[in-house]
Amino acid sequence: MHGRDEEWTGLMRAAMAGDARAYRRLLDAVTPVLRAAARRGLARAGQPPDQSEDIVQEILLAVHLKRQTWDTAAPFAPWLFAIARNKLIDALRRRGRRVFVDIDDFAETIAGPPDQDRVAAREVAAHLQRLPSRQRDVLQAIALDSASIKETATKLAMSEGAVRVALHRGLANLAARLRDHDP
Repeated sequence: MHGRDEEWTGLMRAAMAGDARAYRRLLDAVTPVLRAAARRGLARAGQPPDQSEDIVQEILLAVHLKRQTWDTAAPFAPWLFAIARNKLIDALRRRGRRVFVDIDDFAETIAGPPDQDRVAAREVAAHLQRLPSRQRDVLQAIALDSASIKETATKLAMSEGAVRVALHRGLANLAARLRDHDP
């Protein structure tokens, strides 16, 4: 790590002196490290890593725009990682507090007695009908018809991201309805 920081610091100093190739080499060297850090940060926050590339681009843009603020007498990596941390936090704040529930987590639910299962199924179906149509259609396709996110997106003419959002909102809405209905 110490050698990497020295190399990055040297490249940034050269870039600040006008060496465009050194700047390109620096960006090429830091990008995979930033990408891995963004994925880890998203995973620690319980978020899917599919947005890591957007965060990396925001970090690189901030480095470019703020490069004049870097103290050439200081090591480069701490300055870079401070920007990276702040951009990750900004991205998580923009996303808000979202709970991502993997539908596979519900694949092996514990079954009750057959009569109780029929009553519970009727209750769930009744609550499902009261959901907004988009949430209901997505839940129907994925949870009941066993369609994939991709298949559901195609069937309902939605993006896969919109299907995931509708699925999670529908599950949360249905859970709240069932919780409120519970005696």
